Amino acid sequence: MKINQNKLLIQFLRWRLQHVTDKQFVYILSVVIGLIVGVAAVVLKTLVHAIRHLVHIWSPFEEGNFLYFFLPMVGIAAAVLFMKYIVKSNIRHGVPSVLYAISMEQGKIKPHQTFSSIITSALTVGFGGSVGLEGPSIVTGAAIGSNVGRILRLKYKQIILLIGCGSAGVMAAIFNAPVAALVFALEVIVLNLAMSSIVPLLLASSAATLTSYFFVEQDVLFHAVELFNKGYEILDVPSFVVLGVFTGLVSVYFKRMYIAIEAKFEKIESRKHRLYIGGGLLGLLLFFFPSLYGEGYEFINMAFRGDYSFLFANSIFVIFEKSFLLTCVLFCAVILIKVIASSLTFGAGGVGGIFAPSLFIGAIVGLFFWYVFEYFQIDAPVTLFVLLGMCGTIAGVLHAPLTGIFLIADITSGYGLFVPLMIVSAVSYATVRIFENNSVYTYLLAKRKQLITHNKDQSVLTLLQIKKLIETDFNTVHVNATLGELIEVIKYAKRNIFPVVDDDGVLHGIVKLDDIRHIMFSPEKYNKIDVRTVMHMPKYYFSPTDDMDDVVAVIQKSGHFNFPILDNGKYIGFISRATVFSEYRKISEFFSEE
Repeated sequence: MKINQNKLLIQFLRWRLQHVTDKQFVYILSVVIGLIVGVAAVVLKTLVHAIRHLVHIWSPFEEGNFLYFFLPMVGIAAAVLFMKYIVKSNIRHGVPSVLYAISMEQGKIKPHQTFSSIITSALTVGFGGSVGLEGPSIVTGAAIGSNVGRILRLKYKQIILLIGCGSAGVMAAIFNAPVAALVFALEVIVLNLAMSSIVPLLLASSAATLTSYFFVEQDVLFHAVELFNKGYEILDVPSFVVLGVFTGLVSVYFKRMYIAIEAKFEKIESRKHRLYIGGGLLGLLLFFFPSLYGEGYEFINMAFRGDYSFLFANSIFVIFEKSFLLTCVLFCAVILIKVIASSLTFGAGGVGGIFAPSLFIGAIVGLFFWYVFEYFQIDAPVTLFVLLGMCGTIAGVLHAPLTGIFLIADITSGYGLFVPLMIVSAVSYATVRIFENNSVYTYLLAKRKQLITHNKDQSVLTLLQIKKLIETDFNTVHVNATLGELIEVIKYAKRNIFPVVDDDGVLHGIVKLDDIRHIMFSPEKYNKIDVRTVMHMPKYYFSPTDDMDDVVAVIQKSGHFNFPILDNGKYIGFISRATVFSEYRKISEFFSEE
């Protein structure tokens, strides 16, 4: 059966090469991928809502209900068991896993990611994990694009483009925001694509949006359009700037707290211990702060209406609802603790994304600003500030100012808010960049020098590999050889550098032709001078595992042209300045091709 399938595939690919150009084929595939990921997004939404509905039927939440403490752990445990016994593989978190695949795996994403992220994230979020579904959805879309491209034997750049199509399609289907999805793919995934690649991304986003609309029609995530009926005034600009600074600082806190908690959990080797510690602490937080339960999108919709009662619902803090000062404290607590709750969900083994927590925190920040203005009888449209807060945290946490702007513009079905969105987004992003160079998504990859998608120069250096650049046509000479024996080697050599090695291949030094030119035509010295006396150990040398970033830096700094490659002291070959920069230019041209 498998042989027949392979024959059919080969026949199809031959027909395709004869009748359909590469560009046309990619256009067709982008539409197909858009349709598939649109269905995947609907399936994920439906699955989460079904799980959440069943959970609430079986365990109705009442004030002080202790099930808040246990349910998230149950969902995370189910996700962990699914990974261990069904998939038998760890599932990386959201967007970072896509960036890693592009950077280090030639765009290869494991086939199980086409469904495993959907199931595990649905279990995590459905039972109350304080994370979002967008990250796993993006992994699913990217995995679909990657595997379609690999099955159809496409080129590397075409596979990367289909990964972008899958990611953009999912975002478009979830938020009903095709323009924001396109911007997200270019800004966050940052594919280093030529302008000709925009069309497939547009086709995938449109197809996914229409597919989602076909199944759920007007069932959108956010209901801000019908509520937003008031614009802004020029006197509001200072408050926009302050909001931008505040969301920027919150974003810095988000990243640093997330990384700190992740580092703590990485030191815990046992999965059980991670589950018990992370799940237990998460349950404790949800018991005291029920508004942190799940994605929190229903609370964002309440925030659009100026309704902050969810902060007190089913909470022990309900007695403080009439106090302005204590309500402000509770606002700040929810903003800060949401980050901890999301990080604990990941640490315990749950699967999800940080997009939804970022939006939730931004909405709470905007609602908090409105609440303070309202208390001091300053006229401020609550929906406007909630939307701007969401824009600010997307710009700050994800380092995606354009995505923040266009997502909110899509949500509000217009561009009337463009100026305040630009102000908040730019100020938030600028504030974050004072403290942090990389987002939560890119921090670890950049630290390990594994990130190629956000820096073209780094992209090329990452793809360069020392092992493929080693030149081995240098004639070696034994460390105990005489000058006469060296001259015999020179007679048949094509290069003017001679590595000096012992019986075990260990490098003792090198001899350059220029070093012996003054004595090489004096036969009387051939048996009197040893190689040891004319050799020298090179100042710079590398190993096959050295980072190309460091190698290129040394090459530029030293001014030398050839560098020995040693593996535990043993001579392997040389790497030359000319070869490195020739390969660098070749790969750069590859990235720049239309």
